[in-house]
Formats: sequence, C-alpha cells, structure tokens
Amino acid sequence: MWETVASFYGREDAIQDGVLVDVTKTAREAGFKFPVAVTQALWNNYIIPHSTMNGQSEQERLWDVLYVAAQYAKYSKDDSMFFGIDFLMGTVIEQVDLKLLIFLGDRREPVITIMLQQED
Repeated sequence: MWETVASFYGREDAIQDGVLVDVTKTAREAGFKFPVAVTQALWNNYIIPHSTMNGQSEQERLWDVLYVAAQYAKYSKDDSMFFGIDFLMGTVIEQVDLKLLIFLGDRREPVITIMLQQED
C-alpha cells in the first residue's frame, strides 16, 4: 500500500544543480539569520550585469537585492512578501518585482528563497 520514496529533490539538490544560487554569506552581512538562495532566473537576468554595463558589479547588484529584501523582511509577519527593485539595464532603469519566501528546508530548518514575482 505505502511505497518507500526512492529519492527526494530538495533545496540542496537545486543549489547543486544551479537551479538556485546560494547567497547566504552575503545575506548574513545584509542582516538575514537564515540561509538565503536566489533563483537562477533572478541571478542570470538581473544580478549578473551584462558585459557592456560599466560600473555595475555582481556583488553590488546582489547587495541591493539582499539589503532591500532584508528591510522588507524586518517589518513583515508573513512567510512571503513582494517588493520591487530597480536595476540598471543598459541605459534604462527597469523596476523588477521580486518575491521572498520563507519555508522549511531539507532538514526542516527555516530557509529563504528570493525569486522573480512570476516564478513558483
């Protein structure tokens, strides 16, 4: 009747596969107490600056996301929140809507994932 689950694809697997990018070290500096990851879509499309974007760095763009997220998280009582952040995309500033989710990780510990608002 009940079958044993042969495998489980968890958060650590997603980080290993590159589906999520672990940014916990920088997130702790921004004030987060739990492990934080961002989705590959957020990382590749917005945090990593295009090679033609002088004066923009991956670390600065990541810091902007984490700092703004930490400020929102301080005052939220929910396990999910939505916020916007501006990214310089070439010569245009684009406001990007993001979502932060707090849930239980592979070992039932609190973890945070930041993603584009339309992602699951």
